[in-house]
Amino acid sequence: MPEALGVFLQSSVICAITWTLWRSFRGMFVKHPLDNLPGPSSSSWLQGNLPQMFDKQGMPFYQDLIQNYGSVVRLQGAYGRKILYVFDPRAMHSITVKDQYSYEQPDWFIKSNLLTLGPGLLSTLGDHHRKQRRLLNPIFSINHMRHMIPMFYDVGHKLRAAIDKRVEHAPAEIDMLNWMGRTALELIGKAGLGYSFDPLEEDVTPDVFAVAIKAYVPALYALSVFRWAMPYVSHLGTPAFRRRLMEWIPFKRLHRLKNVVDTMHRRAEEIYQEKKAQLDKGDQALLLQVGEGRDLMSILLKENTLASAEDRLSDEELIGQMVTMSFAAMDTTSNMLSQILHILAHRPEVQDRLRHEILEATFGDKDLSYDEISSLPLLDAVCRETLRMHPPATFIFREAQRDMILPLAEPIRGLDGSIMTEIPVPKGTVVHVGILGSNLNKRTWGEDAWEWKPERWLSPLPEALSEAHIPGIYSNLMTFIGGGRACIGFKFSQLEMKVILALLLSHFVFELSDKPIVWNISGIRFPTVGVHGVKPELPLKVSRYAPPAKPTSTSTSTAAASFATAPAPPAVAPASPLAHAW
Repeated sequence: MPEALGVFLQSSVICAITWTLWRSFRGMFVKHPLDNLPGPSSSSWLQGNLPQMFDKQGMPFYQDLIQNYGSVVRLQGAYGRKILYVFDPRAMHSITVKDQYSYEQPDWFIKSNLLTLGPGLLSTLGDHHRKQRRLLNPIFSINHMRHMIPMFYDVGHKLRAAIDKRVEHAPAEIDMLNWMGRTALELIGKAGLGYSFDPLEEDVTPDVFAVAIKAYVPALYALSVFRWAMPYVSHLGTPAFRRRLMEWIPFKRLHRLKNVVDTMHRRAEEIYQEKKAQLDKGDQALLLQVGEGRDLMSILLKENTLASAEDRLSDEELIGQMVTMSFAAMDTTSNMLSQILHILAHRPEVQDRLRHEILEATFGDKDLSYDEISSLPLLDAVCRETLRMHPPATFIFREAQRDMILPLAEPIRGLDGSIMTEIPVPKGTVVHVGILGSNLNKRTWGEDAWEWKPERWLSPLPEALSEAHIPGIYSNLMTFIGGGRACIGFKFSQLEMKVILALLLSHFVFELSDKPIVWNISGIRFPTVGVHGVKPELPLKVSRYAPPAKPTSTSTSTAAASFATAPAPPAVAPASPLAHAW
């Protein structure tokens, strides 16, 4: 009997090794359905094009993909695995909308989010995800944004006062990325959770939750190679066993991530229990909160109590939404605001015109309503154009859950010369949704697609763009994706950008410092000083705005028509990401 068991175990090990080797090396012996697609060569079978895809200064690589290989490009992943880079509109519609449940997010992405963020929107699939989104969608409605705008202005005024204090006597160099990050976290704290993280003053001990949220992405990406193993790790025994295993492994980066995750969830649970207790006391108690009962979590808690039993979210899921919401709302919007300020420092003539539009609307210092700030055409154009050219998250992946046929809006020519109108996509194929490719496609946006030109939004867009039927949920852009996994908080993000820009530009002038700023591709794009900079930062020269002695009235339409032709900051490096839900 023991001998038979030994033979069985030996055979099992041999079969497992054989299967692993076959999956890894079969591409060297068996022709793959995607081999006929055009794509760049790779110098390493082991790593494929991954070093180029994830290069912090990889914009030239993406520019080459977008302009020289067509709308569906074959890339090489690790061990010869095929990856599709796709920005054909019809193909993207299939991936993100029509067949979205056949192109789910990769298992490693979902499992790693589940283990670190909890069972929130970024960690669920299928019916579970749809149930969560069905309950969350109404709280991100325009109607709720209208009610929350006073909270946006409250935080914005504190930011403006903090910066004004630093330039009271003379212009100063200020790290605007740091201030935008602090502001974004306080906004999602007050408007999202009904909780204040940061009074936006200099000498304040940071909230431990805020520190953990900021540390999450660096800690996670320090272990990015190991995220691919998450589907296997998540099946290792009980959560308690996995925790003991992590504590036992002598790996500092793993321990750092564990501590960050523990802190996020401990504080989120404390905030949740406080809110739940206040909700149980009735609406009058809610009015005493920071968010006055209008914050997203207060509304969600009340809606959850009214939902049917099958639609109601558990306490664990609600806490997971809190952590996910806080993480997803911070770096994406703060980095986008920083990008806009950096561009406006490059383009002072646009900054002047935008300031004039804001001052005319605010009569110098009036807080605008939701409808008023949404109706400023140049402010809207600057935000849209920056979202088009510089989407904060560029790494959006899907994985084919079964064999699929990918339809194309425009045929492409295979390497053998054949014309292809559709592409077979084998189960397990990783698809890289080409956000940059779609947003910068000259076929739809025109020959000036790679130029930062806000005025394009102040006149009719190209007819080819409307005919393309791009599946993004906002302004023909793929920045916020589309379909059931589209960014649920994009209205929140837009309102935040416009309020903060209106408050800052009406009081300050932003100019370039003498430090070279480059933007790095990552899970979320970020600026550093120089190509080799490690610390995310954006030092800009900031001074108080001094109105001219005799201001001249210039209409918005005149301002838009007279855009100067000064060069925009380069779209290719060094000028210019998990969690893309915001």
